[in-house]
Amino acid sequence: MIHVSDKLNGNAQSTTISTAGEFTKRPRRLRHSPALRSMVRETTLAPDDFIYPLFVAHGHNVRQPIASMPGVYQLSVDQAVEEARSALALGIPSVLLFGLPASKDPVGEENFADDGIVQQAIRALKAALPDLIVITDVCLCEYTSHGHCGLLNDPEHNHEHLTADYVLNDETLEVLIQVAVSHANAGADIIAPSGMLDGTVCAIRQGLDAHDFALIPIMAYAVKYASAFYGPFREAADGAPKFGDRRTHQMDPANAREAIREAALDVEEGADFIMVKPALAYLDVIHRLHLRFPETPLVAYNVSGEYAMVKAAAANGWLDEQKVVLENLIGMKRAGADLIITYHAKDAATWLRE
Repeated sequence: MIHVSDKLNGNAQSTTISTAGEFTKRPRRLRHSPALRSMVRETTLAPDDFIYPLFVAHGHNVRQPIASMPGVYQLSVDQAVEEARSALALGIPSVLLFGLPASKDPVGEENFADDGIVQQAIRALKAALPDLIVITDVCLCEYTSHGHCGLLNDPEHNHEHLTADYVLNDETLEVLIQVAVSHANAGADIIAPSGMLDGTVCAIRQGLDAHDFALIPIMAYAVKYASAFYGPFREAADGAPKFGDRRTHQMDPANAREAIREAALDVEEGADFIMVKPALAYLDVIHRLHLRFPETPLVAYNVSGEYAMVKAAAANGWLDEQKVVLENLIGMKRAGADLIITYHAKDAATWLRE
């Protein structure tokens, strides 16, 4: 409480001002109306912040629902073009392609075939929507019969004799170069290697440059955790490992300082974007990388498990889907992400326009 003497006209009066009633209202003055709140908003979210993932499959007029990801589909190339067209009309400038091959083998040969499913999709998308930015995931897991991110030291899958280095690092890099060059030849705008194998960015950069694709950027999955949040994606992309796990090359969820080292290596090797995957449980990591690499565009991957949790809770009436999705996405931007890969992209873009 503050007492102020009023001696106006010779009348001594005491006026009491309550600090709780006046002074502490100052921050609220800027929240009084939607226009004021908008004027002082520190972080903004817009459709052109989003990258929309698409799962492409062989066939025609295929739109196969993914049970664990309501609203997401495995799409034939013709349907992927229409899905991308609708996203572009909403202001979403880019898509990220994942492929479901016709058949699988220990090497994943369709991954780098000229007529592979992703190569077909790239050509169709660029022909129909030349302004669309087409990003392609580069990994082996969706294409190999064993479901791992690289070649194995045991092609016969004798699990009893697997060693800690059963995913062969340097041998895999040779295949990843072929995949990246194949995607670039088909017309991809950005290459996004996701396996977290050592030296991936350097190898792909050298491979692209050697084939006259020096202007093709690399979006590195620089900080990819061995996360339980990927479950629905493995159904969507049919990419679950048939045995073992990916903890020998993906990051331990307990580590944050290591993320800076991983990102620094990829930047040094020539990455044009760096990514953190997943997003919600790793906002602190996103923020650390934002502070450490302010000059490098930073991407957050709002992964399948994060999407599925919101969808399930909303379906049960436990939360407001629109409000929660937009709050989650603005949280990723606030933490420091410049771009967000999200399955919510079309819905979020629609809500932002309302």
